[in-house]
Amino acid sequence: MTASRLPETPEPLPRERRQRVQAAETCLAVLKALATLGGRASLTAIGAAVQESPAKVHRYLASLMAEGLVEQDRGGTQYALAAEAIRVGLAAMRQSDPIRLAEPALLHLREALQVTSFVAVMGNLGPTIVRFEEPGLPVTVNVRVGSVMSLLWSATGRAFFAFMDDDARADALLAQELAAAPAERRALLDAADPLGTLRREIRAAGCAAVRDLNLPGISAVAAPLRDYTGHVAAVLCALGASGGFDPDPQGTVARAVCAEAARVSASLGYLAPA
Repeated sequence: MTASRLPETPEPLPRERRQRVQAAETCLAVLKALATLGGRASLTAIGAAVQESPAKVHRYLASLMAEGLVEQDRGGTQYALAAEAIRVGLAAMRQSDPIRLAEPALLHLREALQVTSFVAVMGNLGPTIVRFEEPGLPVTVNVRVGSVMSLLWSATGRAFFAFMDDDARADALLAQELAAAPAERRALLDAADPLGTLRREIRAAGCAAVRDLNLPGISAVAAPLRDYTGHVAAVLCALGASGGFDPDPQGTVARAVCAEAARVSASLGYLAPA
């Protein structure tokens, strides 16, 4: 009878190598803390961020300065990200495609919630779908890749207009849609300040949600994907049949959409306000 072999225990790293690994981890923590603090900070602030003594942090900053990743101002009181850090950041930014980075989020929403999910960008004619995922039992909707969504009446469009920077083209489209809307639709908006009130409500909720508004029998929730500047690069949306889809901004679907949007935005370099 052959004795079963016990799983091999990995040999511990030699002490010198462990120390090098720990030093590298601390050095990266210092660099990330400096980035989180806005790219420029005092020794005291960096030490507090990484929970290390200023003397220890100073040693790591000296190593980072030697590699061109950090520089010290002439007064010697502030440390800032330097040229090599900028080169690393630019290389990462060139790979930051919001559509590609959002694909795992689409799949997760589709599988976890059994909803249709898509990503849209702002095109010349309005919000345009560029990626689309359907669950095993898809909902019949007349939207596909290339479809242009309403800026005022769809969750996708509302997420764009509520969260994006001032855009004359979008303002013109909004004015056209509002003017062309039948009286019963306009009655759903605040009479005194229809767009301003709607924008404030969506921003307060953190996402845009509609029920049976853009498409009969269809509900949807959408949230913005922001890049490192805070600009809305795209919008992530989930939709489903209203009978089994809860568009409440505090509901399960909305929380999942907002969480996925936050993860994609973080991958694009966006730092959410504390």
